[in-house]
Amino acid sequence: MSIVETHSDPPATKPTVLDELVERVRADSRLHGGKGPPTALPATVAFRTEQNARHAGRVTGYANSVLSIRVGEAVGSCATEPESQDTARLPGLAGSTVDELLDHPDPVVRTAALDAYLAHLAPHGERSDSRTVRLPRGDSSVKSRARAREVVDLIPRGNEGPVAVIGVVNSLLSALEDRNLEHVPCDFKGGRTERGETVLRNHSEALSGARAVLASGMTLGNGTFDGIAEHCRTNAVPLVVFAQTGSAVFRELLGTHLTALSAEPYPFFWLTGQENEIHLYPAASGGRS
Repeated sequence: MSIVETHSDPPATKPTVLDELVERVRADSRLHGGKGPPTALPATVAFRTEQNARHAGRVTGYANSVLSIRVGEAVGSCATEPESQDTARLPGLAGSTVDELLDHPDPVVRTAALDAYLAHLAPHGERSDSRTVRLPRGDSSVKSRARAREVVDLIPRGNEGPVAVIGVVNSLLSALEDRNLEHVPCDFKGGRTERGETVLRNHSEALSGARAVLASGMTLGNGTFDGIAEHCRTNAVPLVVFAQTGSAVFRELLGTHLTALSAEPYPFFWLTGQENEIHLYPAASGGRS
């Protein structure tokens, strides 16, 4: 009996939401008034911000590492876990074209580059579907609470039941309590909240039974956003994103992958005691409710 050896290709990897958006941006020469595609536009600056915060009166703190890339007038960013980015790669990013960076193997680099490019083409403050809010001057706690009130107000009214909070920020949990909204905190770090609540590590567990989802923009960089968005679409659950990471990237996903957005481009509220801006895209601007 003869044996015929056969070869089969490995199963194709499903493109991520980020992959699909990159290809759409490249293909659409009409994007944002005919200014695309991004083939030759250079990234002029790349930098990393290491952040460690502990607001006045708090017993716990948090830390992030943020990769930022400047394209034209805009800075795009992607936050990661602390010290997960290699500073030695920065000279290789600065001077590269946006098109080259969109081919980078690291999704963090692709996210920051796409964010910068989209924000350069259409700044948040010039969009008719956004509302710009100036956070007041003050210490980091004052500014965090002010931002939290605006973000939580994006959750559509009439949604009762628990809100899954993916990416724990204690001021957001307090603002949810002010609206009498039950919440289920979830974060890769686990642990406990300021009030002693258990923080789930598995976002699938947090999503189970949630009537609304409030997710950090970091979900785009760490690869969890696609699963969260799919769950929300399948179950008709509103998804609100508060984004320092990829604020202009998430804007392109309104109405298809998320309901509402708080976009906070660099410089972030924790970098200055002066006023700074966030840009709110409520459900009425085209998102699902």
